[in-house]
Amino acid sequence: MTSRGTDAANKKRVIFCDFDGTITENDNIIAIIKHFNPPGWEPIVNDIIGQRKSVRQGVGELFRLIPSSMEREVIDYAVGNARIRGGFEELLAYSKANDIDFYVTSGGIDFFVHALLAPYGIPADHIFCNGSDFSGERIEITWPHPCDDHCSNDCGMCKPAIIRRFPAEQYTRILIGDSVTDFEGAKLADLVFARSHLIAKCKELGLPYHEFSTFHDVVEILQQQEANVR
Repeated sequence: MTSRGTDAANKKRVIFCDFDGTITENDNIIAIIKHFNPPGWEPIVNDIIGQRKSVRQGVGELFRLIPSSMEREVIDYAVGNARIRGGFEELLAYSKANDIDFYVTSGGIDFFVHALLAPYGIPADHIFCNGSDFSGERIEITWPHPCDDHCSNDCGMCKPAIIRRFPAEQYTRILIGDSVTDFEGAKLADLVFARSHLIAKCKELGLPYHEFSTFHDVVEILQQQEANVR
């Protein structure tokens, strides 16, 4: 499907890339919760996906089901279980070679996001995610990137707030994602790469998107887009 915008040739491209289920093949939060299987987690997940609970509320509730004493086990499992989606290094190389700003905008948690991205040399100020606190009896998630005045969805890590820092008049805003944390950002993007739940939401909202399986697909379409605006 086609992207939005008519003067893309005059704009700088910027990518906002989700992490869980996008950069990684699996959703790390769901994988952690399923693995440790604390009582009561399934209704919370269903409420998040069904948008009956905000991401901030639901994810906070999920991690409160796990004792902080399991910190080491949780971190080791999260890092050891994740798999990076094919073509990620190629997408980073393409972005660098073509002066495309690349930001990781993740509803995931710092203890696995930063660990898994460490080999790729992405600057720390280009990675947005939620924090974690293991100092109490239960794991608490912290929210250093809340919604701005234009968003009331209680996102937790507010992707629309990040995207709005890059004005549409100056940037071609590209979103890559898969699920509920990407729904609001997709409404702002000029070009959306979608898989899983995000495809269904784009169809529901009538948003143009490109389906992808690996980042090789993303690079190929970006190259085609670049050729079309020249």
